[in-house]
Amino acid sequence: MSLSIRPARREDANRLYEMICDLARYENEERSVKVTAADLDRQLSQAPPPFECAIAEIEGVPCGFALYFYSYSTWEGSRTLYLEDLFVSPEFRGAGIGAAVMLYLAHIAYQRECRRVEWSVLDWNESAIGFYERLGAKPVAGWTRYRMDAGAIEMLLRKNSCTDLAAGNCV
Repeated sequence: MSLSIRPARREDANRLYEMICDLARYENEERSVKVTAADLDRQLSQAPPPFECAIAEIEGVPCGFALYFYSYSTWEGSRTLYLEDLFVSPEFRGAGIGAAVMLYLAHIAYQRECRRVEWSVLDWNESAIGFYERLGAKPVAGWTRYRMDAGAIEMLLRKNSCTDLAAGNCV
């Protein structure tokens, strides 16, 4: 078994989309996928792209991915590598691919002077929680992740009389 991990390229858009859909099925969130293969193709060709992605391959066949981007920690005074999603196709699980991808990301974080690597885990996903804890990760106590979706953003803007966003006219 020859495992390699490399940055995603534009030509990976279709396979990446398939794996994103596989991840959504695993999490019972098929209806939540809004991105398309065409979106990923366009985004992967942007300079800079809105995300980075590592593709894991066995004998040249994509078998997993890690999609990540950077945030900034005001307390640390440095970037944080934020892992949005890590997925290994079911038929390849248990072969150390996930651990190899996490090592790849740790190396990138170290090279780019990130002082943190962070991600979220669904509270029901005991196998993922166990996997991450075996790597030495710990849950962040005292913090709950919040999100405003597109509808909530629009509602907030409407409630606050933001009529001309391009001009910055928000009261």
